[in-house]
Formats: sequence, C-alpha cells, structure tokens
Amino acid sequence: MSEAFQPISVKPARDNRFLFAVRCVFDLQLLTIHRFLRRELAACQGLVLDVGAGQAPWRELLDHAQYTGLDIESSQTFGMQRTPGIVYYDGGRMPFADGSFDHLLCAEVLEHVPDAETFANELARVLRSGGSLVLTLPWSARLHHLPHDYRRLTRYGLQLLFERAGFLALRIEERGNDVAAVANKMIVMAIRLLRPARPINGIWTWPLCLLLAPLACAFVIAAHLSMQLGLGSREDPLGYGLVAIRR
Repeated sequence: MSEAFQPISVKPARDNRFLFAVRCVFDLQLLTIHRFLRRELAACQGLVLDVGAGQAPWRELLDHAQYTGLDIESSQTFGMQRTPGIVYYDGGRMPFADGSFDHLLCAEVLEHVPDAETFANELARVLRSGGSLVLTLPWSARLHHLPHDYRRLTRYGLQLLFERAGFLALRIEERGNDVAAVANKMIVMAIRLLRPARPINGIWTWPLCLLLAPLACAFVIAAHLSMQLGLGSREDPLGYGLVAIRR
C-alpha cells in the first residue's frame, strides 16, 4: 500500500512563529497536541527525556528543564533531519540507566512502535519512581509513515497498556471532538484531491476540491468554535493525551 503524501514534519515554533500559528489553524492535530503539551510540560522540571524527538519541536516548552532528545537511527525515513543534541539508537533498549529521568515526553510516537508492550516497559525503566510520563497518541488520523503505522488505542487501551508497564494513569483526556475529526478529514481529502496520483485525474479532482474547499473551511471554523466552547462529542476525538506516574 503506497502513501498518498507524507506528513509534514513538525518544526519548533520558534523557527517561524507565524507559519506555526497558521499551520495550527488548519492542522487541528497539531493545535490540540500543542495545547496539551504546553499545559502539561510547564510543571516538568529536572531531567526530561523526549522519546521520539524528531526535530525537537517541543524543546522550547521545556526551557525550564534539562532536555535530552532520543530518536531511532532511521528517523530520516520518517522525514526527520538529523538534529544536534538528539541521541540516536537502534529502537531497542534505550541507552540510559534505570531511573535516569524525572519526566518523559512521548508525542505521537506510540502508533509507530512495533512492540508497544516492550516500549512501555522501557519508558518505565528509564523513568524514576514518582516521575511523570506525558504522552499523546492520534485516534482519528489517516495511516501515515507507511508501513510503520501499527495501532490506534482508545483511552481504555492506553490505560491498560501503561498500568501493566508499572504506571498509574492519573489522567487521560480526548484531544478535539467529532467536529474537529470531520474537519481534519476534509482538509486531508482536499490535499489529496489537489495532488492526484496521476496528473490526468486532476480533470475531476481539482473541480471537486473547489467544491469541497468552502465546506472544509466552514468545518474548520466550526471545529475551533466547538472546542473553545466545549461542544461536540468527545467519543470521536482527534486523539488522546495521557499523564501517568511511575510507581
């Protein structure tokens, strides 16, 4: 199965705050991830490990802590550039001693890990007792970074996975709602119609995109309003945010 288009890698907001803000208007996954992490990481001090750091887009949210990034050697296959200050490893046992960190960050990584149980156990191993894990995971999201997209988990699956690994799941919350999920799907569809696999297909995909664009924009506006006002269903979210404590 081929991928229609690769996700755009997330770069630090400080690289271009205007472009980051514009992207957050239309990329509702990014918006809700940023809001969740900005709130939860504010309390993280001491040694923090960013697991699956990519190009370290969330590092500036941890300026008050001692930051270490970790990613796999093959991160370039996920569209990531090698970034100074990131530790690279083979994806197996993390190259740190037991209990090395006070806090862990893991943003939009778990869906790309072949063995979720082993990965969760490794997170628990390198985190000190009483330390926190801040994690995000998509739910309503297209398949991406193929073939390395292995799972979607409900809040109940997340809780079970991390409780078995030795965490106390203090809070799991939905990111976004059903209106945001529909808006997100429409944006993805519009991009796909603008970039047909065969140029000749543009004869019908481009006119269809012109018809879809106003409706997609209306749903994006509705999504922002519904999230701001606490409306919409939380049973079909964009994804989840989890905060858990190591036993």
